[in-house]
Amino acid sequence: MATRAIRWLMVLALVCWEIGASTLRAQGLPLIRDSEIEDTIRAWANPLFRAAQLDPASVRLLIVNDQTLNAFVAGGQNLFVNSGLLTEADTPNQIIGVLAHETGHISGGHLARTGDAIRGAQNAGLFATLLGLGLIALGAATGTGDAGQAGGAVIVGGQSAGLRTFLAYTRSQERSADQAAVNLLDRTQQSSAGILQFMEKLADQELLASSRQDPYVRSHPLTRDRIEFLAEHARNSRYTDVPDTPEDIERHERMRAKLVGFLERPNRVLRTFYPVTDQSLEARYGRAVAYLRLSDVDKAVAEMDSLIAERPNDPFFYELKGQILYELGRIRDAVPMYQTAVDLKPDDPLMLTGLGAALLETGDPALVDRAVAALENAMRIDEEFPNTWRLLATGYHARGEEGPAALASAEYALLIGRARDARLHVGRAERAFNEGSPGWLRAQDIKLQADQLIEMQKKAQR
Repeated sequence: MATRAIRWLMVLALVCWEIGASTLRAQGLPLIRDSEIEDTIRAWANPLFRAAQLDPASVRLLIVNDQTLNAFVAGGQNLFVNSGLLTEADTPNQIIGVLAHETGHISGGHLARTGDAIRGAQNAGLFATLLGLGLIALGAATGTGDAGQAGGAVIVGGQSAGLRTFLAYTRSQERSADQAAVNLLDRTQQSSAGILQFMEKLADQELLASSRQDPYVRSHPLTRDRIEFLAEHARNSRYTDVPDTPEDIERHERMRAKLVGFLERPNRVLRTFYPVTDQSLEARYGRAVAYLRLSDVDKAVAEMDSLIAERPNDPFFYELKGQILYELGRIRDAVPMYQTAVDLKPDDPLMLTGLGAALLETGDPALVDRAVAALENAMRIDEEFPNTWRLLATGYHARGEEGPAALASAEYALLIGRARDARLHVGRAERAFNEGSPGWLRAQDIKLQADQLIEMQKKAQR
């Protein structure tokens, strides 16, 4: 039991310690990309990052398509938030509290120190194992059964000691992140009631079997002392009663509506979550997504038109209308919707990518240059969105630029974890570029990354 437990904890910690966002994506972690949801989380997280003296631009926020409650930090300064946390949180402040806690892990350098804790726990177990094996060997050589039994006990005891060492370290980390979280919330004049409510919501899960617990409980060990600490701070903080702003409440409701619309069954969205009798902004938003998934273009567009009439300068409404028209085959009509969204929010890489996709899909050669320009702008802002590279490869190919097309295809393959495909495209790119040119040098970088990923995938299969 102790052996299995410590191995499970080591694997969990090593995943969070060693690998970054692109590697997690390559290994199949289902990430959601959405301009509005990312914008909402960024609006809540950036003040916390600045209060922690972190550069917001250096922290990458990623949304995981997983309905369980979880958030975690991995690969340095990558903060992952599950869709389940975003939809199940009762208030914006609960999400902000979790973001503050995870920011505490980043600012505290906990990921870097986790490596030392892992090695310490492993060394304790390794030493005990070697000592125990020596005693077992001695017992076998001398015929002394007691020595063999003592050796087995030393091995088990050493592994248990390693597990206790590691658990003590992770609990210490969680207490430290809690302290950092409430400090950050106070510095930004926000309530700490949300993080307390969230932890109380999870506390009862510690009594459940691990298979029924949300991952946050397993990766962030709860203790009664932690909850009491948060409760004590909430009793004494001058900001505990600060309410969520109307703007944040609307952001939360819109985010939930979009996630529910895309992730729940459409008929359930229309029947249970957002029936037609509900004419709130978020209900119309959620229904528009459900109608999109039911391929009912008229109803989807009607809902979006009502929202655009109400908020004519909201880029996210134009973006979703563009997506509806694009996915339901009205490509030419989608282009001006995406263009308006980009005009209202010109530095948004996902909106630029949507515009580029729509322009290419028209099949009009006269629009290819405009499409490539939009996609190149998107890529300069965010190099880790695979779809941008895939579309760029299409655009470059349409212009007869086979070297850049091969390089873009290699970037795409690498981001989605198809390392062998990346190597194939790199070979084409090497032949198209002169040796020593920027394109050729980038091809060498991709080749090295692809080879590393191939080795990692081989190890994972053993």
